[in-house]
Amino acid sequence: MIDLNRKSNSAIKFIILMGFVSLFSDIVYEGARSISGPYLGLLGASATAISLTAGLGEFIGYAFRLVSGYFADKTKRYWLLTFLGYLMNLLAIPTLALVGKWQLAVLLLIAERFGKAIRKPARDTMMSFAVKQVGAGWGFGLEEALDQIGAVTGPVILSVALALKSGGEILRYKFAFSLLLVPALISLLLLTIGRVLFPTPSDFEKNTPVKSTHVVNKSFRWYLIAISFIAAGFADFPLIAYHFSKINLMSSSLIPLFYSIAMGIDAVAAVVFGRLFDKRGLIVLIISSSLGAFFAPLIFLTKNLFAIVLGVCLWGIGIGAQESILKAVVANLIPVEKRGTAYGIFNTVFGFAWFLGSLLMGVLYDISLVLLVIFSVLMELLSIVMIIFMNRSSQ
Repeated sequence: MIDLNRKSNSAIKFIILMGFVSLFSDIVYEGARSISGPYLGLLGASATAISLTAGLGEFIGYAFRLVSGYFADKTKRYWLLTFLGYLMNLLAIPTLALVGKWQLAVLLLIAERFGKAIRKPARDTMMSFAVKQVGAGWGFGLEEALDQIGAVTGPVILSVALALKSGGEILRYKFAFSLLLVPALISLLLLTIGRVLFPTPSDFEKNTPVKSTHVVNKSFRWYLIAISFIAAGFADFPLIAYHFSKINLMSSSLIPLFYSIAMGIDAVAAVVFGRLFDKRGLIVLIISSSLGAFFAPLIFLTKNLFAIVLGVCLWGIGIGAQESILKAVVANLIPVEKRGTAYGIFNTVFGFAWFLGSLLMGVLYDISLVLLVIFSVLMELLSIVMIIFMNRSSQ
């Protein structure tokens, strides 16, 4: 019992440490994401180039995880892949302060997404070893809560930096990007401490019986279909923000506040729903998907401020549940030896479905808001059906 308690306490320390790595790294790239569009424009990029950069970066950031996840399983070099990914992921952003051409800035932004693709399956796999000691849902939820503190803080820091810095527009943006070197170095320092203190995170899950030698078992197939529907039906916040600006219900300065509210709700929901998932299982994913399904009609079909705030909160709940429960299910379904590959497949499928769904919802927005809402709600409801099938297949 003492050994189990020690292992559990050590796992919690690892989760919290990696959570702070996420916090500071999110300050870097979420902060950068909030101002990269205008910066590219100032450097001379067209709207098409900016959109293509965002889309291509996200596609690469998800698609390559299939390769990096497989490589993580084959080599077991989880820390090496995590370090390589974070170095590229974090240092590409402050380097934006040194470029003078938008083409170079585009390459750096794509490199940042590529770095995340390299590290994500290996990092999630290491986390999965630790969370098995404390509850997969609660462990991933705690990490997500810390992560979202950074996601909220980064844009605020850069907003203040841009407001306080004097000089020309490009100079102010370069100053803002250069500030991000500080949280980037803090994140890398914490990652180094993690490597020293926890050289073999796989020890957290030693002697776990292997249930299957296959990565894509029957339950996992149903799960991949379910998360595809979840991802496809969830609108990106840029589309939501665009809608807010179009309906003129609030001033443009208030729109970032709604994003901050959603991220705050996200952090709380990740912990709460993660803990509930550990106790009640897949029924909690069904509940969170059901709640998330109502964000679209409240946001896109009403002009009532209270209803819109409620919709934003439900959107935040959906994101928080996704970040905690969805990764926890993979940890529970897949044996240790295949988990890196499984996270690679999971991330690739989720990202591709999100990309296609976002693209379609953008098209539907210009045609009919009612059709957009029907599509969004239908996708979330179909995900519930797939989760039920998955639950039955695992019994």
